[in-house]
This record gives sequence, C-alpha cells and structure tokens, in this order.
Amino acid sequence: MLFLFLPLNQSGQKALPSAHCDSFGSMKKFLIVGLGNIGLSYAESRHNIGFKILDHFAAKAELTWETVKLGDRAEYKIKGRTFILIKPSTFMNLSGKSVAYHLEKERIDPAQLLVITDDLNLPFGTIRLKEKGSDGGHNGLKSIQETLQTTQYNRLRFGISDDFSAGRQVDYVLGLWSEQEQAALSKRLEKTDEAIPSFGLAGMAITMNTYNGV
Repeated sequence: MLFLFLPLNQSGQKALPSAHCDSFGSMKKFLIVGLGNIGLSYAESRHNIGFKILDHFAAKAELTWETVKLGDRAEYKIKGRTFILIKPSTFMNLSGKSVAYHLEKERIDPAQLLVITDDLNLPFGTIRLKEKGSDGGHNGLKSIQETLQTTQYNRLRFGISDDFSAGRQVDYVLGLWSEQEQAALSKRLEKTDEAIPSFGLAGMAITMNTYNGV
C-alpha cells in the first residue's frame, strides 16, 4: 500500500505511519468522500449518490456545509472520533485531486479514507463495502486510483442497478431516479447513515460484515 505526503526517513525512503502513533495524523480522524458532479443538473442523478448519501447524513446529524478548496466540507464528531465529510467540486473525472488534497490538509492516513460511489453491478440500494479493488470502469475511482497510486483504499458502493438498454449506459447513469427508486431511496439511505460512523467506530471489517448486502 502506498501512502502520499509522508516525510522521508534517514535512508531517504517514505516513512509509513505506525498504527500505534500519530506520526502522520490522528488515528481517530477519518475522511469520508462522496463522489458526484457539481451543479443542479446532476443533483438528482444516479451518478450523484455519493453526494446524496453525505447530504442525507449531514442533514440527519444537523451538520453545516462550508465551501472550501476543491469541495464542500462538513465535520461530524462522535465518541472521540472526527469524520471529515467532503463533496469534491472537481467533477467526477478529477475526484482524485480533491481526495489527495484533503488527505494531506487534514493529515489523515489513507487507511482511514472511505470513498462513497455508485455501482452499476449491484441491485438498486444494495450496499457493498470493500477495502480495495479495481476502479470497475468508474471514472471517479479511476482518478483516485491514479492520484493515490494504489487500489487499496476503502470504498462504499451503492447499487444503482443496470436496468438500461444497449448503448444507453451514460444516459442511465446521469439520468434521474425512477419513481419507484425515489420512493425507496430514503429507507436505503438510513443504512448508509449507520455505515458511515460504523467505519470509524467499529472498523472496516465489522462494518463490512454488518452492512454488506443489506
């Protein structure tokens, strides 16, 4: 696993942070990045579920968003943990630029990063958490992988299904939720509201066991 922004040790190599120290940043601080595209025309699209999940979480927790460099930021604290929520303002294809910037600015270990994204390969509303993996053809994940130079980062994938005809993938992904999906979405977002703090409080392994496939 490769880490960014790390100081060099005496041998000139990048020093990886120990799990038992705060040499890189607090082990109780987490970066939660929801992927999406900025602008009202994208706000209710399937591709923007990362933004929608964070907006739902922030509203429930009564958090306030502020516009910062390369994104909108909110902060959530619970039981000694701090969760930095970021909605990148770079558009989907350059998401890695925002992720890298905020990891460095907040001094957060990449192991404590959780990226939230849509997934065509999962049934609507299904949650799937993974600690690593390919970009799966997702441009946002591809940008993050290229920028961080690793596929080993945590992600929460939210199923949007693949209910489209041949050649209509882009229209489907950037399209609006169906009436049936819209009606069911709020209940599904309650599960992501639970999974986000679980990532920081219980750890990725327990969170995967609890929420994968629900």
